[in-house]
Amino acid sequence: MLSRYITLFIFFAIHIHANSQISEKIKKEAKDQSTYALELCKNLHENPELSFQEFETSKKLSAELRKNGFEVTNNFGGNNVVGVFKNGDGPVIMLRTDMDALPLEEKTGFKFASVKKSTDSKGNQVPVMHACGHDIHMSVCMGTVRSLVSLKNEWKGTLIIVAQQAEEVSGGSSKAIESGLFSKFPIPDCALAFHINPELESGTVGLVGGTVFAGVKTVEIVVYGKGGHGAYPEKCIDPIVIASRIVLDLQTIVSREMSPLEPVVVTVGSIHGGTRPNIIPDEVKLELSLRYYSVEAIEKVIVAIRRICRAASQMAGMPDTKLPDVKVLPVETPPVVNNSKLSEKLQGFATEIIGSQNVLNVKPSMVAEDFGKYGLTPERVPICLIWLGSTSHDLLKELDAKGEKPAPLHSPVLNPDYAKTIETGILVMTNNVIRLAKKN
Repeated sequence: MLSRYITLFIFFAIHIHANSQISEKIKKEAKDQSTYALELCKNLHENPELSFQEFETSKKLSAELRKNGFEVTNNFGGNNVVGVFKNGDGPVIMLRTDMDALPLEEKTGFKFASVKKSTDSKGNQVPVMHACGHDIHMSVCMGTVRSLVSLKNEWKGTLIIVAQQAEEVSGGSSKAIESGLFSKFPIPDCALAFHINPELESGTVGLVGGTVFAGVKTVEIVVYGKGGHGAYPEKCIDPIVIASRIVLDLQTIVSREMSPLEPVVVTVGSIHGGTRPNIIPDEVKLELSLRYYSVEAIEKVIVAIRRICRAASQMAGMPDTKLPDVKVLPVETPPVVNNSKLSEKLQGFATEIIGSQNVLNVKPSMVAEDFGKYGLTPERVPICLIWLGSTSHDLLKELDAKGEKPAPLHSPVLNPDYAKTIETGILVMTNNVIRLAKKN
């Protein structure tokens, strides 16, 4: 019996020592690759491209993948790039990074700040900026690629990299899936991605088991009226008044028709009507953003929106033939639902490599991401989106002393701690893949 315990002790001691050796290799590799990745990030930040216009960005990432021995497919359903690295028999792991930037004028003052301008989908000349961390996501992904290729003797399996277009407008993942991502390439055993989080300190990651990001639907409403001279309101039916009533009544959906425990947001983000102060217009247009976790909840919200619009118009005396037109746009972003078992595994891996104090259990967010679509295909690929802390300790401390918060995502003054955020991302993601695909 004693000899059995001794054998078990020796086995576990060898196992712990081997894990420790691998961890040290990963840490060294992540540190080595972070210098390369930081320079890549600065270059990407200086040269942002709008959604569906990521022509040069996709070429750059494609070239990086080829340099590292990947079989690369360019222009997959647009500007998407798919890279495949086969490293023996083992699990198939997909890493996804987004590539597109936002129509914002950068005001950070960085030496590598963007001064780029581009033509948007409506033909307008607009400034362009990476204000959502996609430059960091790409750099971390390429740094992770280089680390995993360098450490290929430590793992077995197939690595798939998806450099995705148009995340900001929620179209890139759909294009990749519709083009046959899971039929023309190996079906992943899991798919992983990062998103920076300015509210978390650089050097940390945040994980959620289950719903992590909200789903989004966009609703367009056209409110009709009977236009005329502003001097004769009694001869008109004012659609601006009807629209104003609708805006106020929409706020009662969440406060009075939904359970307080059901996360739902109804935002009227745009309202347009009229041309002159002395003219009552014929119509007013509204645009709504709806955010949700539950399909049943959002269906209930949409029914309520239609009812409120109809009632407001009828109260004003509009005939049934001219009631508001309520249109739910076909492009939608579903909730991102992390696989709970996968999230739990990744939490353990992160704890091993960066310490439990740097692995945070965070709450779900009402922001949106089209990464969730990869988990909703018939293949039901387990997915996990990981928050990557991106604000330096010193800046957080300084802001906290003033009672302020870091600049949020989509801010023209977004101020990530690039070096530490990138190194942490490479370290954590390299470790994730190696632990998931480790040799027996």
